[in-house]
Amino acid sequence: MKYKLVIFDLDGTLVDTIADLGAAANAALAAKGLPQHAPDAFRGMVGHGVRNLMKQAMPEAMRADEQALDALLEVFLQYYIEHIDERSRPYPGIRELLQELQAAGAELAVASNKFQAGAEKLVSRMFPEIAFAAVLGGRPGAPLKPDPAIVDEIRSRVGVSLRETVMVGDSATDIATAAGAGVDCVAVSWGFRTREQLGDAPRIVDSAPELRALLFAE
Repeated sequence: MKYKLVIFDLDGTLVDTIADLGAAANAALAAKGLPQHAPDAFRGMVGHGVRNLMKQAMPEAMRADEQALDALLEVFLQYYIEHIDERSRPYPGIRELLQELQAAGAELAVASNKFQAGAEKLVSRMFPEIAFAAVLGGRPGAPLKPDPAIVDEIRSRVGVSLRETVMVGDSATDIATAAGAGVDCVAVSWGFRTREQLGDAPRIVDSAPELRALLFAE
């Protein structure tokens, strides 16, 4: 294998989480008497952290009200962490790919903008058999993607060079993160963004077997 470290985005790359994210957001909106959204509407809101998700879900006229946003976010987090894996599922072939990469000796990691506790719980529920070298999400004092610091931190923990590292994600945010960190990038088309929205990606794959072929290429 060319790569010794494969860093994956979480939501939209490893796991289809949109149903649980949308349900939690709508539960928070309903609790505050605010309009809810169709499940697919959340695809355009996710990817930049849960605070931004709830801000986008609020009525536009309320988005400057940080106190109202704090209240919504509190309800969202409580609901989501309790229901995080009710409808979320790994994408087809992903579990098998992770197992194969692990068996081949690759270090695996997650770099997500999901809040840290949520990222850790979801990964442990979805992939209990995978020994990830790091699972990093949104944490106090740590910048969110596309800041490349999260990739730098993972590489530092694992002790792997830039050229031996690849990032796999489903959004322009992941593409920019990889570029900023100076590592290779593969975009997947099965996530929360359209193929057209991945236009700057150096490589785009449409299935787990296609991703496998690329990652295992010498």
